[in-house]
Amino acid sequence: MTPAQQSAKAAEICRLAPVVPVLVIDDLAHAKLLAQALVAGGLPALEVTLRTPVALDAIRAMAEVPGGVVGAGTLLTPADVKAAKAAGATFGVSPGATERIIAACEDEGLPLLPGAATASEIMALLEKGYTVQKFFPAEQAGGAAYLKSIGSPIPQVKFCPTGGISLKIAPDYLSLKNILCVGGSWVAPKDAMAKGDWAAITTLAREAAALPRSA
Repeated sequence: MTPAQQSAKAAEICRLAPVVPVLVIDDLAHAKLLAQALVAGGLPALEVTLRTPVALDAIRAMAEVPGGVVGAGTLLTPADVKAAKAAGATFGVSPGATERIIAACEDEGLPLLPGAATASEIMALLEKGYTVQKFFPAEQAGGAAYLKSIGSPIPQVKFCPTGGISLKIAPDYLSLKNILCVGGSWVAPKDAMAKGDWAAITTLAREAAALPRSA
């Protein structure tokens, strides 16, 4: 899968909803119920971060939920890429981009949303053919104002900014023409998961799914 093909698929996934939930799952029992709650609220694209021991099993469980499109986040090594693909991930997200990660995703046929935070990183990925990128860490790296500025000299690249984004500031990003969606963890609060309050998570998902966007 070429970078251009990966970006085309990434764009398709990013356009499914204005928000991609960024999920840290500690309890495997929560995985399927969480996916069902988010999909019911209108957020089908789900990023499961590989930060916990149950993450890969969570991807397997969530991949069974009808209407869900499950991906793996925090891809750091080629081994992560292979394991995520084997678990059923249909896309991958990395905080940055290395030659080995890029090559592994190409070899595995896993659409990659590669991370970038500077103009040089964005340009380097664009040279390879990646026209859809993750901007991370969004708030700490300059926020919506930075992405608005970068859109003038590099309009070819569309972004999914992630990192420090909340419901309150998500519209600042989604109003920009170079933003396809945002990544956020606020739609799956740990206290709601701990209590099994899936209805509350569905309500948060509906609120996020209703956000307007320009791109």
